[in-house]
Amino acid sequence: MSSFALPAMLGHGHAPTGFLPPWLDPAVILDNPALGPWVVLLACAIIFAETGLLIGFFLPGDSLLFTGGLLVATGVIHFNIWAVLALLILSAFLGNQAGYLIGLKAGPAIFNKPDSRLFKRENVQKAHAFFEKHGGKALILARFVPIVRTFVPVIVGVARMDRRHFVIFNAIGAVLWAGGVTLLGYVLGDRVPWVQKNLDLIFILIVLVSIIPIIVEFSKGYLASRRTRRNAKNPTGS
Repeated sequence: MSSFALPAMLGHGHAPTGFLPPWLDPAVILDNPALGPWVVLLACAIIFAETGLLIGFFLPGDSLLFTGGLLVATGVIHFNIWAVLALLILSAFLGNQAGYLIGLKAGPAIFNKPDSRLFKRENVQKAHAFFEKHGGKALILARFVPIVRTFVPVIVGVARMDRRHFVIFNAIGAVLWAGGVTLLGYVLGDRVPWVQKNLDLIFILIVLVSIIPIIVEFSKGYLASRRTRRNAKNPTGS
């Protein structure tokens, strides 16, 4: 199938992820005959870079996974879907592990500078407390939020979250995000015409649904903090 087949199949006169420049558009990256069987390895490299290397924050993780699943379903990518899922999940897992190690090794040298205005020990302590309390949920939900998923494993490494806990929640997050979004594209993308014609909206909805629990957690914390301050000022309740 040519590089123009996917847009035509989706009923568009342009690439389906129109909010991205061509060199970042998954339809352009993945539907490239010149790459042939190497396209899956390229997708894995992009997922690893976005989840593990700070310079990868701009890469299109969600849209690449969903589009990858769609292209496997439609035969544009000739690769077994279960092999694709396994490779992408492994790449997402190893990416976060790399980010954690970056934070663990390089972070303390930055945050321990006493005169730094941007990086303070207090922030590290707050991050440590936050991830110890909400670590599992925070790590998993962060997977679905662009940019955030790039920096969270580094912050967790700086905060020195328990390594065993990080590995467990990293694995769960990798399966749910890399596996789930790719499988969603594979199952829905080739069977529901509305999905094919509204990929931009699908990606936005994925992000919005993912940040709802984060907003709820922060709102609960903010309200609890306000109640604590109010009770401290008025201990008798009068």
